[in-house]
Amino acid sequence: MLDGESVLLKTTASGRPREFFAIVSDHELHTDLGILKLGELRNKSFGDTIVSHLGQVLTIQKPRAPDFFRHARRTGVAMMPKDIGMIVGHTGLCSSDLVLDAGTGSGVLAIYLGFISKRVVTYEKREEFVGIARKNIEAAGLKNVEVRHGDILKEIGEIEEKFDVVTLDIPETVEIVPFVPRVLQPGGFLVTYSPFFEQTKDIRIAMDKEKFSEIHTFEVIEREISFSSRGSRPSTLRVGHTGFITIARK
Repeated sequence: MLDGESVLLKTTASGRPREFFAIVSDHELHTDLGILKLGELRNKSFGDTIVSHLGQVLTIQKPRAPDFFRHARRTGVAMMPKDIGMIVGHTGLCSSDLVLDAGTGSGVLAIYLGFISKRVVTYEKREEFVGIARKNIEAAGLKNVEVRHGDILKEIGEIEEKFDVVTLDIPETVEIVPFVPRVLQPGGFLVTYSPFFEQTKDIRIAMDKEKFSEIHTFEVIEREISFSSRGSRPSTLRVGHTGFITIARK
């Protein structure tokens, strides 16, 4: 393994699964299960094990997008995997696509999109969020995601690139919609994420004015099923409403 590479360290302790996110380096990772010398990872491969100074054995795994969702440093509430899955499924996002994203936040959505698409350009106007997002994206090992510091409302009129998918997760979405057609490829998709009915309705009206087609709005409710010796039932811990996803096509 190379310096700077991200790994997931997984084990079972006291009858429950545990995992730690780490980066190959000369540093030590201090945990309640013991100290791990991360330099030892250089001579390891995924599937190998590493042992803490207390004798705890941990398996080394390659992190994937859901792992970065759990372990990435947060700047606020990130878009949930259930909502990201809806975006990917309904746009048909693929390895040849160019994506424009606005409202980077901690970069979770950009990471998911970056693992699938050819290139992602994402805008974030808060400078402190830009730094965090760049570090999260670097930890994910993605070279095809570019984080730009800027207000998309001011910048979109100057963008010369054309994109296959545009994703907007910002309060100013309604104001951005009229500018999207000039940066969207024919047949491309505009995706918006909004927390409230009122904002979502305004977005739909703006899309209608710009003659977008195939406009659909979704709310995704996730319900995990719990299995125990007593029986099987929906888990009492569920993810309810997070936001509305509206998808439209040029």
